[in-house]
Amino acid sequence: MEPPIYWPSFFFLLFSAIACAFAVAVVLSANIVRMAFYLVMSLAGTAGLFFVAGADFVGAMQLLIYVGGTLVLLIFGVMLTSQDRFISMKTNSFEMGMAAGIGACLLALLVWAAVSVPEWRGLDRATAEAVPLQPTATPIGMGLLGVRVDAPDKSGYLLIFEIISVHLLVVLIGAAYLARTRQRRRPMAG
Repeated sequence: MEPPIYWPSFFFLLFSAIACAFAVAVVLSANIVRMAFYLVMSLAGTAGLFFVAGADFVGAMQLLIYVGGTLVLLIFGVMLTSQDRFISMKTNSFEMGMAAGIGACLLALLVWAAVSVPEWRGLDRATAEAVPLQPTATPIGMGLLGVRVDAPDKSGYLLIFEIISVHLLVVLIGAAYLARTRQRRRPMAG
C-alpha cells in the first residue's frame, strides 16, 4: 500500500524550493530586471510559506507590501530610468566568494538557532490534530474591500489605500521624468 501524501508537507517543500531557487537566481543573475523578477518570485514563495504555516495575515502583507508594492515600483523604476550601463552588473570572483562565505555563515547561524529551540522541533501527531483551525483570510479580504470587520458601522481603509497608490504612481512618474536623459535640439541644416 502506498503511503498517503501529506499536502501541508508537499506545499511546504514546494514553496521553500521556489523561494530558495529564485533567491539563488537573484544572486547569479547579471541583468537587473531579471534580478527584480526573481526577487518577486522568491518573496512570493516566502508568502506561500507563511500561508502554509497558518500566518495568513503575514503572508498577505508579504504579498501586498513587498511583492505588490515595493518590487513592482522597483521593476518599473529600473525599466523606465535605466541606461545601458546599469542594465547588467558585473561582479568579480572575490565579491562572489565573499557573498557566499557570508551567506554560509548566516545559514549556519539560522540552522543552529532553529534546532536549539525545543518548541520549534514540532508537535506529535495527536497534539497537531487537536489544534483547531480557523480561516483567517476572510477578514483580511473584507478589510481590503473597505468593510471593517471589527466595527461594521465605520468606514474601511480602501480610500486610504487608493490615495497611497495614486501618490506612489505620481512619484514614479516624477522620478522617471527627472531621471531621463536630456537631449539637446540640433538646428536643422538648411
